[in-house]
Amino acid sequence: MTAEQAVHPSSNDSGDTGEALPGLFSRQHAAATLTFATVMFLTGFAALAVVPTLPTAAEDLDGVPLFPLVAGSFVAASLLGGVLGGHWADRSGARRPLALGMVLSVVTLLVSASSLSIWQLVVGRFVDGLAAGMVAVSVTTAIGQSYPEYLRPRMLAMMSASWIIPSLVGPPIAGVVAEAWSWRVVFYGLAALTALPAVALVAVLRRAPAGDAARAADLPPAEERASRPPLLVAALLSLGAALGQYGVSGWDTRHLLFVAAGVALLVVFAPRLLPAGTWRSARGLPTAVLLRGLTSGTYFTVEALVPLMLITERRVAAVTVGVAFTASAVLWAVASWVQGKLLQDVARHRLVTVGALVMAASVVFAVVGSFSGVSPLPAMAAMPLAAIGMGMLDPCVTVLSLSHSAPDRLGHTTSAMQTNMNLGQVVVLAFATAVLNAGLAAGASRLGGYAIAFSLLLVPTLLVAVLAVRARKDANP
Repeated sequence: MTAEQAVHPSSNDSGDTGEALPGLFSRQHAAATLTFATVMFLTGFAALAVVPTLPTAAEDLDGVPLFPLVAGSFVAASLLGGVLGGHWADRSGARRPLALGMVLSVVTLLVSASSLSIWQLVVGRFVDGLAAGMVAVSVTTAIGQSYPEYLRPRMLAMMSASWIIPSLVGPPIAGVVAEAWSWRVVFYGLAALTALPAVALVAVLRRAPAGDAARAADLPPAEERASRPPLLVAALLSLGAALGQYGVSGWDTRHLLFVAAGVALLVVFAPRLLPAGTWRSARGLPTAVLLRGLTSGTYFTVEALVPLMLITERRVAAVTVGVAFTASAVLWAVASWVQGKLLQDVARHRLVTVGALVMAASVVFAVVGSFSGVSPLPAMAAMPLAAIGMGMLDPCVTVLSLSHSAPDRLGHTTSAMQTNMNLGQVVVLAFATAVLNAGLAAGASRLGGYAIAFSLLLVPTLLVAVLAVRARKDANP
């Protein structure tokens, strides 16, 4: 099924037959609809509630120097989980990887909640990333397998809407719970909330909808449906990302060897999953994919290090940081709506440049908020401001990427964007962490180290502003 077919109902499914077609909440689809919506709601709630809690957890476990590994291990594992889940779904259907991903989500929350050391928290976040990657690529396929074509756009819209309330209430509630009780209560509570829908999802997915057998009969044999993706390459990339994140936490010989091994794996295997010319910004799709990595990496690093600095160095309350996360989620959605509705006639590459400059301004705010004699408010404002930039440019980067892709290569293009997004998050965070630790090793104060690390983020944002023109729609591939 092509992306176009997924969006536009076919005449066979929604033709004028004179009979009312079953809706999302009809007897045939109600169980799946409620289960998918609940799962997506809780997935969003867990994702948005956990992130602002992690700095407090790292400090409590005496693992602040390893915090980048806590954050980066999730991204490294999601790269592998996405490839694994996508391959499994292509070969055997999305039911099993989606069900396993949800079960793993509950298990990993319990592992993280019971952490006795920072390393256990790292393991929990790694497994959580593996589960998140599997769920992300499986859920859309599961919807395609569970609903007729005319209902899929409505169900996908409901999936997006399921994130709105979690973005508004998840971070503040998590902050209140962490302040009043413990960060562990946040993880245990999320595990309890997610357990029942996960079990319900497994039950619903075990019961194939009535039309599935007929649709499966029309599919070509499994070996003709999709070639085997490079699972080993994805696994080695995840390993390289994890090794690099650990290596930048110190400056002794052992840590530098880990960095060297991680960089070697990334350099050798990353190009196999990306369009040729991505790293040299070849015109067209390669540049668009490169922009996705640079922007996602910058935003992820701001989202990881700014809360860490605010909570551990500026002693800002976790609930206040949670409010900043909520503002970021809302403003991202608003900026995305503005670029899609009010600025729809503006060239996409120009909006990417504008969004990158807004992100550069957010980096400046983070730097200013790192000075000991300045209020932490500028650093708090950096997060929502970065979200505005991302909300404006991220959909434009996606549109530019797909505009350079042939209809039969949309899946491959989407996979490349997802891969480079994860790589960008890992690499930019690793560089920023290395700069932070280098500043501390050179005798800088901790706040001074953060200021130096944040200054580094000006490089990728300004690169995006300059290179966006090379991704324009009329650029030669």
